[in-house]
Amino acid sequence: MRCPKCWFSTKVIDSRDLENANEVRRRRQCEECWYKFTTYEKPEITRFTVIKSSWWKQMYDRDKLVGSIIKAVNKTDISLQDINDIISELELSWMKNKNWVTSKRIWKDIIEKLKDINKVAAIRYASVYHSFKNENDFIEFIKDKMI
Repeated sequence: MRCPKCWFSTKVIDSRDLENANEVRRRRQCEECWYKFTTYEKPEITRFTVIKSSWWKQMYDRDKLVGSIIKAVNKTDISLQDINDIISELELSWMKNKNWVTSKRIWKDIIEKLKDINKVAAIRYASVYHSFKNENDFIEFIKDKMI
């Protein structure tokens, strides 16, 4: 790792596992200018394919998923760290023995996780990804899935 100030090499002076155990926090120090900074390391997620309802395939895009959840949790008490923790946990389950996952499973799993944290956020997420034709469909969804 290079120093962000002088681009000289650095050494690790402290290393700790984070709470979710999938990340390591490292304190580094430049060997030239003595600048200290922190890095976070996590394993690279193996790429996998998302199969859409029309059987169209695309590569999984974590940033796209984070963005969609952020829209649903806007003005709630759910933090970006909470979102990342949810996605990290789900990614591990999606990748077990498979190199693909359906968009429907992603959608259902996200709603289940959000429902445990904030039901309003789960309903907002569902309203974007579910084909509600009118308010009765929306009410029916809430009765079936949220209660």
